[in-house]
Amino acid sequence: MKHTHTWSEIKNEVYGQKGTARRDELERDFKSFKIGMQLREARKKKNITQNQLGERISKKRTFISRIENDASNMTLKTLYDIVEKGLGGKIKIQIEV
Repeated sequence: MKHTHTWSEIKNEVYGQKGTARRDELERDFKSFKIGMQLREARKKKNITQNQLGERISKKRTFISRIENDASNMTLKTLYDIVEKGLGGKIKIQIEV
């Protein structure tokens, strides 16, 4: 019988154990991806287009598209602008040390 690998096993094998540089980079990239997806879902929930959101925060539609597809280079100011000014929401940030 063939052994089926879990996602954790695959990440460990391909990217290394948690705490290694390559694995940490993967985890950060995934978190950025999730933020972009959350922003897209919030925008859709508000029934506004990328263009409308961009107008609310003085950015182009293409900028909003890039953020929704890869939020890794977004500043905190931009995040706050999108969520608070553009979507009328609030941000909660948690820091773990």
